[in-house]
Amino acid sequence: MTKGGMESVEVFTSEGKGRGLKAQKEFLPGDVIFAEPAYAAVVFDSLTHVICHTCFKRQERLHRCGQCKFAYYCDRTCQRAAWLNHKNECSAIKRHGKAPTENIRLAARIMWKMEREGSGLSEGCLVSIDDLQNHVENFGEEEKKDLRVDVESFLEFWPPQSQQFGMQYISHIFGVINCNAFTLSDQRGLQAVGVGIFPNLCQANHDCWPNCTVIFNNGNHEAVRSMFHTQMRIELRALSKISPGDELTVSYVDFLNVSEERRRQLKKQYYFDCTCEHCKKQIKDDLMLAVKEGDNKPSAETVKEVIQFSKDTLEKINKARLEGVYHEVVKLCRDCLKKQEPVLGDTNLYLLRILSIASEVLSYLQMFEEAADYAKRMVDGYMKIYHPNNAQLGMAVMRAGVTHWHAGLIEAGHGMICKAYAILLITHGPSHPITKDLEVMRVQTEMELRMFQQNEFMYYKMREAALKNQKIQVMPEPSNETAPSLFHKKE
Repeated sequence: MTKGGMESVEVFTSEGKGRGLKAQKEFLPGDVIFAEPAYAAVVFDSLTHVICHTCFKRQERLHRCGQCKFAYYCDRTCQRAAWLNHKNECSAIKRHGKAPTENIRLAARIMWKMEREGSGLSEGCLVSIDDLQNHVENFGEEEKKDLRVDVESFLEFWPPQSQQFGMQYISHIFGVINCNAFTLSDQRGLQAVGVGIFPNLCQANHDCWPNCTVIFNNGNHEAVRSMFHTQMRIELRALSKISPGDELTVSYVDFLNVSEERRRQLKKQYYFDCTCEHCKKQIKDDLMLAVKEGDNKPSAETVKEVIQFSKDTLEKINKARLEGVYHEVVKLCRDCLKKQEPVLGDTNLYLLRILSIASEVLSYLQMFEEAADYAKRMVDGYMKIYHPNNAQLGMAVMRAGVTHWHAGLIEAGHGMICKAYAILLITHGPSHPITKDLEVMRVQTEMELRMFQQNEFMYYKMREAALKNQKIQVMPEPSNETAPSLFHKKE
């Protein structure tokens, strides 16, 4: 079964997992298997005024829709591109008096599209919205209550002149959103900014060690001639060599958890038991639970105490981060590392989590030397755990490289930026804004490294002058969210 741009994949019935996707031809690491525009997508409630509602890019100054005063756009190009999807929403918001929540807005956009095009197969779609799983029968009491609230709010918002849908069908759409909605990120890929439905992507099954990754591409409307414009889309990209007939898999959760915890998350959020090789054989669990070996091997009791201390510290850190008390975060990290270092192995999950937070916050506070030390240890641990072409690994190595550059450790910094660039060429591709940024950094650090090797004294003199007019940015304020996860779950 193939359709518009989807010639290289087919839908098949996967034993014990329902529908899945498999390759029709060979793919190499970095190949785009398919690109898919959103069936429908909306910006998160908290960011509606700072993110463009068409391309989901973060911009300083946005144009507001003069009619509903709710939607914002980069420019007239984005505003015109949005009108087909925004037209009904615009008049419904004016009639309703205010915009509803993101879930209601997404459901409404899906149903207006169905009203326009019918509920069958859309162009380029392998499956219809009707055929997507909703898992409503698996909902617990709390989820059922949320569903009832969503349906009531939707009925209040939905205009009487629009096509009317039955309660059961509206519940189906909310169920589909609950377990199939995909997280959209800003153009730098660092912050989750919205949520969308991509029916073809929904067919890809989960594996904790997948052969594909999904990257959100905001598209490009900046070219002078519209024929060179590209639309917002997701890209399914190969992480390793894929042969014809192989199932295409993506990971729904971050691999940086022991198999039992990943399985718990998958069961809770997506209602299935993971039977992938890494879960069945608990591959890499030993690294994530590692403790110090040798003469001073700690007792099981000591390990248990340190893990509990780490969990308590992470809770305190979250509270301090929410309050923006970053010096307190640093103190908590240093105290925790003192307890962890004699007991936990270099790849232990709890040690890596503290190292990650410490390096990010210290970079923000411009305490780069200490930050670089922690970032190096974090990256060394990640390299032993993650798939070599994992996007989160690439982003972590990039941040560590920039931290080393700021600390004046040009050789290590350049090495990490090169390593990150190699990973992101595969996971994001050469034209993604993050990869382009990295290429600029790579060229800059290579030039600086040559200068450093020729004359260290002159290098540091020129570096001082350059920092006043620096190209590589100081770290952004630490965010309280983890990196955007693949699928969006309502908290």
